Amino acid sequence: MKLYKSFIALALAGLSAVSLNAQAHKPWLLPSSTIVEGKEAWLTVDAAISEGLFDIDHQPLKLDGIVITGPDGGKLAMENVNNGKLRNTFDLKLPKPGTYKIALVSQGVTGSYKSKEGEMKRFRGSEETLAKDVPADATDVKLTRMQSRLETFVSTGAPDLAVFKPTGVGLELVPVTHPNDMRAGEKATWRFLLDGKPAANQGFSLIPGGVRYRGTLGELRKNTDANGEVTFELPAAGMYLVSSAWPAVAPQAPGQPPQMPPRRVSYAATVEILPQ
Repeated sequence: MKLYKSFIALALAGLSAVSLNAQAHKPWLLPSSTIVEGKEAWLTVDAAISEGLFDIDHQPLKLDGIVITGPDGGKLAMENVNNGKLRNTFDLKLPKPGTYKIALVSQGVTGSYKSKEGEMKRFRGSEETLAKDVPADATDVKLTRMQSRLETFVSTGAPDLAVFKPTGVGLELVPVTHPNDMRAGEKATWRFLLDGKPAANQGFSLIPGGVRYRGTLGELRKNTDANGEVTFELPAAGMYLVSSAWPAVAPQAPGQPPQMPPRRVSYAATVEILPQ
């Protein structure tokens, strides 16, 4: 389980480079709808890791660690959980008006070291397994601590912003424009925080699903200002994946492995842009 969580952290960290590789495997949560009406408000969420965004073509995303927060701050349980071969799914009842956050937050440690025999070894684990993963006599130890956040948001009745209270840990989206109240052609303002402080000049990517039908990625790339905010015109209606990572990927020397910083944090969320 711990190794799986660290794998998800690595996968999410790579989301910042999605534009460089449209075929990179991406984890995602996809609700059947982001706005649900009626007294008995239910929705279904798909969870998978796929090559094509929102395509069911690779493997399921494990649901261990999913946290669902209601508009009053209370936690909700998944219902009718199904573990499939290519995707996992669950149902969610929205008992109160307002906005709900579905989140998977994970942490891990990855790195390399030189064994006493002089062989370079790589490992992936957690803080708890670090002592076991790296022998006491290891040398040239290099570690990267990774923290990732994968989210989506759904509302019933009038959307509210209560669930967007920042935790102060890692990279977070604290929107000014509600994610469940975005329409194509209108302006939206988002704010990104890094450890609770404005993430200045933070780049992010917005990619729509359905790449295989378009033949092009259709990516929108933006950067925040000094206050961690950005205002931009919303593209065509549809489901999108927002992704961002810090620090930015360092240039890779020819024939050399990519440089890994001491810490890497990443954020991704599925949002829906509604038609006018």
